[in-house]
Amino acid sequence: MSARSVDVRLVKAGRTKIRYPAEVVADDGTHLTVRAPWAADGVRDFGFVRFEPGDVFVEHYWRDRWYAVKEVRSADTTLKGWYCDITRPAVVGEGEVVVEDLDLDVWVSADGTRVVRLDEDEFEASGLADRDPQAATAARAALDVLEGLAREGRLPGQETGLR
Repeated sequence: MSARSVDVRLVKAGRTKIRYPAEVVADDGTHLTVRAPWAADGVRDFGFVRFEPGDVFVEHYWRDRWYAVKEVRSADTTLKGWYCDITRPAVVGEGEVVVEDLDLDVWVSADGTRVVRLDEDEFEASGLADRDPQAATAARAALDVLEGLAREGRLPGQETGLR
């Protein structure tokens, strides 16, 4: 398969939060993998990891799962870890991947020993449970699934032992 580009569009609360170009690495019709450089301006320091210019994200999206997994590497290819977003299933169209962020996230350290649930307060404050109870239930279930996969070393990239 020859490399092709897509735009990844992350939507939150009905608005585009960020849009950036990515190179398609693989697409089997259900699971899409893209590679993209850190797309935001400057450095974002979460305390447990810093995303910065030069970082490369290998991003995994599924058309049938309520999450996305992003393997993060520094410019020198050192693995930083995995940033996992709880999302609605990805919508992949011609030249675009649209992902709706549902606020919940999981961070997994490069060595797999630290698995942290993030933004549960934002999720509760979002009102999704009232607006769309089925989506809220799916999001919470996806959070549990992701945490389990991370603890078992089964996120994309973890299972290959490429740490």
